[in-house]
Amino acid sequence: MKIVVTGGTGFVGIPLVKLLVERGDHVTALVRDPARAKSKLPAGVRLVAADLESQGPWCDALDGADGVAHLAGEPIAGKRWDARQKQIIRDSRVESTRTIVEAIGRLPAERRPKVLVNASGTDYYPFAVGPGDFDDDPVTEADPPADSYLGRLCRDWEKEALAAEAHGVRVVCLRTGMVLGSHGGAIEKLTTPFKFFAGGRLGDGRQWVSWIALADAAGIYATALHDERYRGPINLVTASVRNAEFARTLGKVMHRPSWLPVPAFAIKAAVGSEFAESILNGRNVVPAKLQELGFAFQQPTLTGALAASI
Repeated sequence: MKIVVTGGTGFVGIPLVKLLVERGDHVTALVRDPARAKSKLPAGVRLVAADLESQGPWCDALDGADGVAHLAGEPIAGKRWDARQKQIIRDSRVESTRTIVEAIGRLPAERRPKVLVNASGTDYYPFAVGPGDFDDDPVTEADPPADSYLGRLCRDWEKEALAAEAHGVRVVCLRTGMVLGSHGGAIEKLTTPFKFFAGGRLGDGRQWVSWIALADAAGIYATALHDERYRGPINLVTASVRNAEFARTLGKVMHRPSWLPVPAFAIKAAVGSEFAESILNGRNVVPAKLQELGFAFQQPTLTGALAASI
């Protein structure tokens, strides 16, 4: 297959591109800086300079492609949130997806990609709010979106992607949890306090953490591109655990104690109260569709996924 990938130099994008090349696909990566991207991606990957938020010559790369994997987006936790940063985060996802779908729509029907696999997040769903309500209830792809900044972001992001269905394109929206892998992602920040024997739960530790190993995340993207059974929203998670259990397991894997909780006020002071909500709250997200589709996880246990990440 001829596959176009955005975000190909990112945390999930790099192993995805490598996996696609190993499978024999012809990969074109849309990147901001081809010279910089060249050192990160396998030989033979075609690199095209692209500003995904506006139309340009890069749109020609979509002509005749079999599929598109759209992973590009400003990191959610890259900078402290203010009005400008929130707009950058939104535009890098919603506007770029709209631009790609519009470019696909302008192609002759026989030259359009057959599938668009678009990133999304488990932030689509409302937080669990406490015992006696839906704190322990499993969250599946059938649950409604949250009325929060990240919930609305994911909702609008997916809406732009699903607009490609009107052009005859199969669309998959992968609602991604915490991706665990070495050399990047959340694990770098999470392991630092444990290295200094100061690790522990975040806040009260009761919030859910939805996780998936990096190899499985890349594998599901690659499978969704090739397998026509994959369509619509799919939870890109392996399982969900309480934060306290996550911290205990991480400490065990690192041979470090998990005894020093990070208080909620310290997290709010560090990242701001709005973003802190996404750290101090969570949802019991389950991979209902992946289970239905029979996907076989390479790292089905948290212990194994963490051990492979550090």
